Amino acid sequence: MTTVIRLLLLLTLFYLPRESSGSTDAPSPTTIIRGKLRLPNDVPLNTTVITLNDAEYTTYTQTDGSFTFYNVKPGVHLLDVQSHAYHFSHVKIQILESDMDAPKCIEYAFPGAGKQVLPHPLLLTAHAKYEYFEPRMGFSLLGLLKNPMLLMMLFSGVLMFLMPKMMENLDPEQKEQMQRQMEMQSDPSKMFSHLWGDLSGTGNSDAPAAAKKIGKGGKSTRRAKKD
Repeated sequence: MTTVIRLLLLLTLFYLPRESSGSTDAPSPTTIIRGKLRLPNDVPLNTTVITLNDAEYTTYTQTDGSFTFYNVKPGVHLLDVQSHAYHFSHVKIQILESDMDAPKCIEYAFPGAGKQVLPHPLLLTAHAKYEYFEPRMGFSLLGLLKNPMLLMMLFSGVLMFLMPKMMENLDPEQKEQMQRQMEMQSDPSKMFSHLWGDLSGTGNSDAPAAAKKIGKGGKSTRRAKKD
């Protein structure tokens, strides 16, 4: 029985320091992050949402553009300005337990851009204003000249104007040849027959001569039969 009591006493003595040390743990330190948003030419800014670590901490700007985050724990935090009208830089803030009152801040306009040190309290100026709509293009003669349909119409008009003058300087034989070509283009059957004749080696010009030869040969054979 005495051995059991001794064991219980030893166990209680072993666990008492842990419980006492756990009960005396101090709360983790926190700090305050302050800053201000500014527009070019000091234009008034509407109330804007500002977040830390994807909305782990959230706050709103005051009428003068200032903002405050309370009870921020040590670590690395990313500050984003959730503005739909203006583009602000991203800020990476590092808070050390050894120096809670002096957070280290780095500013960059967009991921991959150059970084620069930013003092605390923060002062963020908008880089640009978002443009969601493009202005409608007005009337332009140069834009009309870039239209392919208009270029085709102008080219055909120039050809119609120059063709009669070009025809006047041609020889009669060249005029007849061009007229034949135009007739063949207007009648696809003639064009195909002419092409077939050129490919086979028997053109239309040789057909009448061959017919005459056949006619003469026929007459000579008939005379031979009569004789």
